[in-house]
Amino acid sequence: MVHLPEYETTTVRAVECSGVGLHSGAPVRMRILPAPAATGIVFRRTDLNGFEVPASWRYVQRVSYATSLMRQGVLISTTEHLLSTFYSMGLDNAYVEIDNLEVPILDGSGQPFAEMLREAGMRATRRRRRYLRIVKPVSHEAPGKRIEIRPADGFRLSCRVYFPHPLVGHQRLDMEVTPESYAEEIAPARTFGFEQELDAMRNMGLIRGATLDSAVCFGANGVLNEGGLRFADEPCRHKALDLIGDLALIGRPLLGEVVAERAGHAMHVALVARIMSDASLYEVVTAAELAERAAAAPAR
Repeated sequence: MVHLPEYETTTVRAVECSGVGLHSGAPVRMRILPAPAATGIVFRRTDLNGFEVPASWRYVQRVSYATSLMRQGVLISTTEHLLSTFYSMGLDNAYVEIDNLEVPILDGSGQPFAEMLREAGMRATRRRRRYLRIVKPVSHEAPGKRIEIRPADGFRLSCRVYFPHPLVGHQRLDMEVTPESYAEEIAPARTFGFEQELDAMRNMGLIRGATLDSAVCFGANGVLNEGGLRFADEPCRHKALDLIGDLALIGRPLLGEVVAERAGHAMHVALVARIMSDASLYEVVTAAELAERAAAAPAR
């Protein structure tokens, strides 16, 4: 059985960074601060008197090229990279102060946020961690796309993508997600785009803050970034990063096996909404309860 941390966590100290929003291009300063047990992850807009927006599926607003949250008209945009890192590195409770509408993109991956968490340190609280364990398979499908989650004792994912570019094509990633495997195999993977689509996206009001320092760009004949790719299958790994960030909106650590085939933000959050609208699909359990069950189960 996979080892599951028994208690909720928060950070030891505050850390901060500055950057720009990927889509808005707006400058933003962000701080990650400790929070009491049972708080969850809560965004605070310091430019709006500290207005709070919890990182919850209940507040999902837009899911086209990023996942955005909104509460009472207050927006927090492009949350997925930060939440993916928090979730996978095992952070349960934190306040995230930002002074603009979009989380900074930094280098386009989860790696800067993982480094911030290492700097901040993490400590256990006295509250037992409650896991959301999938007990029945559940899926969401669209033409040529599919996402499913099945019962499992840990958190596993299988992510498959296809893009008609000679350096991408069909890619697949299968792995058990732990803080160690995430930091090494997923966090460094950057967001990406294709040169021929950039003008259309800018005309839609998107990627105003994108540069080759914050995203991978595939040109017709290769990668435009100096130094090339961090992984041969970097697009697939980044899609896995996005997927985890959207699943984090459940608000509890997830026990299940996720299979995503050419899925995107809209399908990810549709699956989350379907799970959370049907309590027969899951149970909420502690690590101690699962350990007791395992000990009482007859030997095979």
